[in-house]
Amino acid sequence: MASYKLTYFNLTGLGEPIRFLMVYGGMKFEDCRIELEDWPKIKPNALFGQLPILEFEGKQINQSKAICRYLAKKVKLDGKTDWEDLEIDAIVDCINDLRFKLADYFWETDEQVKSKRKVTVFDQTLPFYLERFENIAKENEGHLALKRLTWADIYFVAILDYLSFLTEGDIIKNYPHLNSVKNNVLNIPKIKEWVAKRPKLLF
Repeated sequence: MASYKLTYFNLTGLGEPIRFLMVYGGMKFEDCRIELEDWPKIKPNALFGQLPILEFEGKQINQSKAICRYLAKKVKLDGKTDWEDLEIDAIVDCINDLRFKLADYFWETDEQVKSKRKVTVFDQTLPFYLERFENIAKENEGHLALKRLTWADIYFVAILDYLSFLTEGDIIKNYPHLNSVKNNVLNIPKIKEWVAKRPKLLF
């Protein structure tokens, strides 16, 4: 079987959903990790100046969601119809909306602005999204779409470390159905093994 090469920072972040999907599918891949201090030297030659990059048979592609969607088809974690794919894509986009809002707050360098954003994030943004995700997980019996394992579950759980880093805490501790989503994914044998042996990182 031909192998893939994933290039991303030595972090979980947007690379981890891709790693989870390839691990789940038993796909061979080279996990090329770049240290943050080396990125300025590498960035000018990177596709669109962004990571992650997936390489296969001499071809390169960037954009994490597009890569995940491609891999999901390979490992049968996509939808069975166009509408099912739409449901999955919508959830993943909502997860990313939350990620953008949290990152916008966390990486703000003006402390006064950050302090104001923190109130909004913890009093409004997190409850708004997490309550809706929780209801969806309840309706879908421990999944985020279609009442079965899809790449939306994989994506959410793989990126949770980063979301929790941005909020400096476990964002789903009070959401039992989201914890079911997490446990369902982390108890998949191949993913469980991956998590146990992967590098221990801040996020």
